[in-house]
Amino acid sequence: MTTAEAAPRGVPFLQTLSEWQRRFPVLQIVALVSLYAYGLSTIEGFGSQRVLYAILINASLLGLAGAGQTIVVLVGGIDFSIAAFISAGNVIIAELCGTYHWSLGTAVLVALAVGVAGGFLNGLISYRFKVEPLIVTLGISALLSGLILKWINGAATGVAPASLGKLTAANGTVFGIGIPPVILIWALVALVIGLVLTRTNAGRNLYLTGVNQSAARFALVRVGRTWILAYVASAVLAVFVGVLLAGYSGSGNVTIGDPYLFQSLAAVIVGGTMFGGRGDYWRTVLGALVLSVVALLLSANQLSSASQDMITGALILAVVGLYGRERRLRDRI
Repeated sequence: MTTAEAAPRGVPFLQTLSEWQRRFPVLQIVALVSLYAYGLSTIEGFGSQRVLYAILINASLLGLAGAGQTIVVLVGGIDFSIAAFISAGNVIIAELCGTYHWSLGTAVLVALAVGVAGGFLNGLISYRFKVEPLIVTLGISALLSGLILKWINGAATGVAPASLGKLTAANGTVFGIGIPPVILIWALVALVIGLVLTRTNAGRNLYLTGVNQSAARFALVRVGRTWILAYVASAVLAVFVGVLLAGYSGSGNVTIGDPYLFQSLAAVIVGGTMFGGRGDYWRTVLGALVLSVVALLLSANQLSSASQDMITGALILAVVGLYGRERRLRDRI
């Protein structure tokens, strides 16, 4: 049989695979299982509870950082201020609790208020003045970072409350059960976001806005409000990650959010969520797990962070190459 005769028989298979992948994150699940199996077969102790919890804790923090990015990407935007909000949440908790001796609850409310205000500015400026979200979020990021540095005179000196560290501790418990609380927090957040996106009018409005804003307006969706709320959610979730990282690190750090800028977006894309109405948060959950397993495999094999970046980049290119062959939803409407 010639190549020309065999080609048509291969096309239906590829079309079927593409259709399955569009409906279900098949390749991401296969990648996750394969990577974990590789670790089990090549690295001693990889299947231990300690290693599993390390993967899940890292994935939880990354997944929570990617939650807001997922919402923004679905609505058709992008958020490059996530790292700044994570660092802001981290420093605010450490300084207010450790230096000024505020209660943890009050400090958390202040941090979340900063997230609401910053996210509102991101959404309002980008929507009202039709400025590219990338530019707006970079500007807000620089402004917030500058304000935080000015407030602490260039150096974070506060210490986070010891009670906060229990949330991200590998030996933490939930109702007496030996599960790190941050894993349960991530699971609850994933459940809530998943239900909101798939079962509520708010989720429907988000997808419609991301697919086609003009069509969404005809469907009586308040596009501006939906857009702004997406950025508020992103900033608030990023600040929340910063609060958790304050307990994880034990102190304030103005650069603690930097790794999450690229990694949060990578988790979204590797998971298969694309700009403008395609995907869901469950895919980001898988993306965060895949990246966390990759990071641990590279660390166990004593490879550099550069190797991790290269592999992450290759995964992104593979996913974009797969989904990029299909027409965007907005082009079909």
